[in-house]
Amino acid sequence: MTPRLMLALAALLPVLGWAQSVSLHGLLGRQALLIVDGKPPRAVAPGQTHLGVTVLSTDEDRAVLALAGGQRLTLRVGESPVSVGGAPAPGGSDRVALSADARGHFITPGSINNRPTQFLVDTGASVVAIGQAEADRLGLSYRTGQPVTLRTANGTAPGWALKLATLRIGDVTAYEVDAVVTPSAMPAVLLGNSFLNRFSMRRDGDTMLLVKR
Repeated sequence: MTPRLMLALAALLPVLGWAQSVSLHGLLGRQALLIVDGKPPRAVAPGQTHLGVTVLSTDEDRAVLALAGGQRLTLRVGESPVSVGGAPAPGGSDRVALSADARGHFITPGSINNRPTQFLVDTGASVVAIGQAEADRLGLSYRTGQPVTLRTANGTAPGWALKLATLRIGDVTAYEVDAVVTPSAMPAVLLGNSFLNRFSMRRDGDTMLLVKR
């Protein structure tokens, strides 16, 4: 494969929704010893790029990286591989990194019960919230769930409480996740605390790292 073709494929990663698995194996002076997608370790100096991952800076025990698509990620030596993106990365992971958009929102693709959907992180939501139209598209049997009354900006509205068999983002999957379906139109599935509380969260600039507890 030519270097030009490799760069072209790296540029396509965020468009195709592929994930990358990245870990920081060590530091050699100012060079970061990176393992990308299970490939052999490579020493990469600040300003250099390896398999679509650019090292921006390094210090005593961490490196700041820029990934395909412009996302930034801070890794520390010895941490488990981080999966970045909406598709599973080789080898699996217990953590996933999310990147903020221009408005500071964390939006990421994922799946509910193995059906693809789009999530918006909402730490103010007690449970995962799904609009009725999206619940229908996902094939959820929410009408057999428990009827509930939901508080909205316009007052109260009827809804249904249910458990999601699986909710997956990147390489991490949560099971039996509490959720509600609301008749209100929603731009994305709100990723509330019934999922987020199963992780420790760390934010570093425009990157949010979720690590399974």
